[in-house]
Amino acid sequence: MRLLKPLMIAGFAGVMAVTSVAQAAGDLTRRPQKLPDLVMGSDESDYFMSQKEYQLETGKSYKLAIISNGQKEYAMQAPEFFSSIFLRKVEAGGMEIKAVHLTELEFEDASEAEIYFVPIKPGKFEFEMEGLEGKGMVGVFNVK
Repeated sequence: MRLLKPLMIAGFAGVMAVTSVAQAAGDLTRRPQKLPDLVMGSDESDYFMSQKEYQLETGKSYKLAIISNGQKEYAMQAPEFFSSIFLRKVEAGGMEIKAVHLTELEFEDASEAEIYFVPIKPGKFEFEMEGLEGKGMVGVFNVK
């Protein structure tokens, strides 16, 4: 009986180790799902935003292109959302930017940035174009 208990504990620990490795297998950041582009500004209105809502799931990889038509300066802010994602990279201006956290994406001219990320916290997270909230330039990331 003295030998049986340590063997049972060792066997349980081995099963747990194999189980945790199996659950962690694979890179969650690869093969991101492309989200609809977020386009700011149009020929009809400087205050146009192509998307007001995004539906996301924790643990899934996403790619979001954020595009400014250049008619106005746009500063995208989403502090609660940015702090609730794993940021893999930002691609802009022919560069890859690898950072731990975003604060704001500011577009001074016509340009585009793509963010690659994995949501890690569920919730409803608002985003806005700084100073243009009253013009309807607000949206939400719904993360389940």
